[in-house]
This record gives sequence, structure tokens and C-alpha cells, in this order.
Amino acid sequence: MQPTVLEICAGGGGQAMGLEAAGFELVSAIEVDHHACNTLRQNRPAWNVFEGSIFDFDGSDYQGVDLLAGGVPCPPFSIAGRQLGHADERNLFPEAIRIVGEAKPRAVMLENVPGFASERFENYRRRLFREFSRLGYESQSQVLNASWFGVPQLRPRFVLVAFKGAIPDSFVWPTAFGAPAHSVGDTLFDLMSSRSWRGASRWRVKASGIAPTLVGGSKKHGGPDLGPTRARKQWAALGVDGLGIADEPPGPDFGVSHIPRLTVRMAARLQAFPDSWAFCGGKTAAYRQVGNAFPPPVAQAVGQAIQYALRGKMPQRRGIQSRLFRIAAHA
Repeated sequence: MQPTVLEICAGGGGQAMGLEAAGFELVSAIEVDHHACNTLRQNRPAWNVFEGSIFDFDGSDYQGVDLLAGGVPCPPFSIAGRQLGHADERNLFPEAIRIVGEAKPRAVMLENVPGFASERFENYRRRLFREFSRLGYESQSQVLNASWFGVPQLRPRFVLVAFKGAIPDSFVWPTAFGAPAHSVGDTLFDLMSSRSWRGASRWRVKASGIAPTLVGGSKKHGGPDLGPTRARKQWAALGVDGLGIADEPPGPDFGVSHIPRLTVRMAARLQAFPDSWAFCGGKTAAYRQVGNAFPPPVAQAVGQAIQYALRGKMPQRRGIQSRLFRIAAHA
């Protein structure tokens, strides 16, 4: 039978899509943001979407699910924020632990920013692992970079995996595979040139590296942009204006030497979403779903490793290449 997954903090569907490609059947997706819920419903009408706070969700209705997965909010542990950790009201790890205790999944997969792996939060990580142990789970964690899996972006993420009982010997963390990630220029050239911008070919050459980490931003702040000053400098080196998100690609009247902004669709492609995946809401709401997402190929790679372990089989390294891997390449 197809293994099942319960997802918390589902956002715009990056992790859910990746786990779907890994062979998991989504039994429910919990998400508080109305626009993100509409995104999930529009793209996957058959999915069961619980729109509401994680505080109001009871996991006991899903006892025996194979996997509980989620991307708990990252601001408490992000170097771009105040790094309040467990003292931040947005820290939902305690709620994730509660739902694990209620649903009793065979395995758990939680992701967060790489800052959570830093020395600053070592004591909190230990406490988290002890909580899993109290519930009968053994835990491991790794920092995985999205670019290892073909995503054209430097996007390291902290990933925690836990198994009921002991971690099976057959569980192997996914490692880099396939060809290197494509450059921003190669990935986005067709979109940048779609409205006959005369500077597109010149821009493609300048944008010869992979992207820095896309930042989703907070609802407490204004419209969408590509991150703080340091990140915007990195985007500028690739020929991208990081001060905002454009409504459409540059047209024929856009100066050859001018610096374009990304559209939501371009940002989504840099996160390895397929172009067919539609985001609901206005530009700001849609971009936040993109910027906060877990890239589908990374979720798929970890999901496949978990599924192999649940089946008691060692992964076939040559056969693990993601079906989503090539969506990052649009030369």
C-alpha cells in the first residue's frame, strides 16, 4: 500500500509536492494562511486541507500515519531575525511534538533554517531530541543544501528525521547527485526574454551563478523583496534588482543595461516549482508562499530515503534521482 503523510505548516505545497513525488499519499495538510490553503486546493483538489491554526489541530484522528512532516516557522532561529528561539511566540516545535504524540507516526520529518543547527541553539536541539525520545523516537539531523539536488539556489536547510523505536540501518541521508545546478541565467532566460527584452541574452551571461537563498519575509513587514542588504548585494551581482518583485518580465522598452526584478513565477522556478503550479493571492501573498517553501526535489530526496527505511530496504543510489530534478533547468 502507498505510505501516508500528514503535513503541518504546509505553506504553498513545496514539501507536499516533493513527498507526493516520493510516493507518499497526503492524508491532510494543515495550514493557517488562507491564500496558501487556496493554492493547495487549486493545484490538488483531492487533497484534504485543514485551514486553521496548528494549535486547533488534533493529531489523534490520524493515528498510525506513516510520516508526519512539516516546515515549522523559521523566524525564531533565522540569522535575519532576533533569534529568540524557544522564547519566540512563533516557535511551533512544541506543537509539532504534541501532534507527534497524538498521531504516533512511524517517522517524522521537520525542516527549518540552518541557523537552528548553530551552537546558539544546541541546548534547545538537545531538549527537542529528548522530547522525541520520551515519545519513543530516535532522532537525527542534517543540514542539506538545495543546490545538491539540482535546485539553482544556495538554500541550506536543517532537516530533522525521527523514527519510532530506533533509526533503521537502512536509513541513509540523501547526498548530492546528478549534474550541478543550472545558473540563474540559464534557468530563467526563457522567462526573462518572453516579452522581447533586448537585454535578455546579455543578462543571461551576467547571471552565471546560482541564486542566494530566497527569503519569504514576514507578514509584519511590507511588500515582497529578496531579502536584507547582504542578500540584495548578492542578487545585484547576478544582475537582479532585489528591492521588489515585478508584475511581469521586462518588455522591449526596458533598457538593455537596466537591472530587472524577478516575477513570482521566476522565483518559483528558482525554488524548483513546476511552471504549472499556480499560487493564489496577490503578489505579496504569492511570493511569500514561494520564498518560504521547502524545494520539492529536496523534500522528495529525503522522503525517498525515509520510505526506503520504512520498507527496510537500502536505497539504490542510481535510482534515487528525483523526477523533479530537471524542472530546475530551462536553458
